[in-house]
Amino acid sequence: MRATTNVRRREGDLLKIDLGDDRHSYAQVAADPLIVFFDGSLTHDLPSDQIVSLPVLFRIWVANHAIKRGRWAVIGRTVLAPKNQEEPFFYKQDAITGRLTLYHSSFAQTNWERCATLAECGGLENAAVWEPEHVEDRLRDHYAGTRNTWLDALQIDPTIIPKV
Repeated sequence: MRATTNVRRREGDLLKIDLGDDRHSYAQVAADPLIVFFDGSLTHDLPSDQIVSLPVLFRIWVANHAIKRGRWAVIGRTVLAPKNQEEPFFYKQDAITGRLTLYHSSFAQTNWERCATLAECGGLENAAVWEPEHVEDRLRDHYAGTRNTWLDALQIDPTIIPKV
């Protein structure tokens, strides 16, 4: 059952994400709005030290109501690994011009952005804030080995990149 009261979002919180079919995954809250998702679709609970030792699947921005409204249960809290304390680089693609940029937002609230090539954006996440339902779909699709509609919609469209 989901909580009806607001839950405070705190860096280091460990989250349990229900994937249905008695399966779940884990994530950890980083600096707002970043969340670190661990690779694992499990049917049993893990202790905190085992959760944070799982490989990182991806790190993306997620709407705070996933936590604040209790959709994802806070099951503990532990210090973020050093690699997860740093804000990752993201890419943006202008829908009109097709231009690509690298985007970085430091935890000191200073934003950095510059023009980028397709190669520089390879392997990066789109600078988008995900809805929790879409993240859950992405996780389920990942473990099922199928394409994800939401992730596909955020991919770079190479047909609109301007020729230099």
